[in-house]
Amino acid sequence: MIKGMLITSMVFFAIAIALALYSIIRGPSLPDRVISLDFIGVNLISAIAVISVFFHTKAFLEVILILGILAFISTIALSKYIERGVIIERKRDR
Repeated sequence: MIKGMLITSMVFFAIAIALALYSIIRGPSLPDRVISLDFIGVNLISAIAVISVFFHTKAFLEVILILGILAFISTIALSKYIERGVIIERKRDR
């Protein structure tokens, strides 16, 4: 019963990731694409957690942590790029 629920949730995660990928490709604006990219990151974290439960292992927990940090940093960097046009500002004294 539980394995069936885990497999069903993996199918739903795959469908959600596919729809978000379509939204990235066809998104009307750059902020919509950033939100879709963040949505994919959250769904990947959730899918890896379900896989970890399915295989009864804790080996994937480090992967979840690293993916969460990378998704957060990429969302912040892309938001900064949208707001300012550059990610890292360099001040030049001339």
